Amino acid sequence: MSVPQHVLDIMHSPGVYFCGDPDMDAAQLEQMRILHELNASEPGSERRSELMHAFFAEMGEGAYVELPVHANWGCGTHWGAGSYANFNLTLVDDGEIFIGDHTMIGPNVTLVTTGHPVRPDLRERYAQFSEPIRIGYNVWIGANVTVLPGVTIGDNAVIGAGSVVTKDIPANTVAFGTPCRVVREIYDHDREYYWRDRRIPEGI
Repeated sequence: MSVPQHVLDIMHSPGVYFCGDPDMDAAQLEQMRILHELNASEPGSERRSELMHAFFAEMGEGAYVELPVHANWGCGTHWGAGSYANFNLTLVDDGEIFIGDHTMIGPNVTLVTTGHPVRPDLRERYAQFSEPIRIGYNVWIGANVTVLPGVTIGDNAVIGAGSVVTKDIPANTVAFGTPCRVVREIYDHDREYYWRDRRIPEGI
């Protein structure tokens, strides 16, 4: 990752900022070139691994992202050890995204750190703001979930498919819906059943 520090400082600081800095445009173009090569890379190749480490802010040991992946920057996203994302992940990572160890992300998920002011004249001037997303340890995010700016998802939480997560979700809970709400805590039943009435086989 070779994005200038002052560009990162602009995007990762709280408050409204304006796009159009020439250094920002040049840095993003370079990131898009890396992303293009990454998405075209050969599965299992050493080059693919090199490009993932070059594109993202951090790739923990054993982390893996299925391709294609779409991202505004890449350099705003931190992958924990053993984390995994299925295909068509979209990262609006002008702000930072922190993904915890062993977290699993389903297909077609969108993580959005950035928004725009409602005030029309500010949008005309390309104003935006970015708030970090923090996803904890061993979280499971189902297919087609959207997570919005500033959200924290606690350790071991499960987010049901198709949810729109607008507020923080506590650890050790199952949550789903639009907007996403906590439905229940993870409890003893989940130690015996993996899905509905399907019992987990003994010895695993």
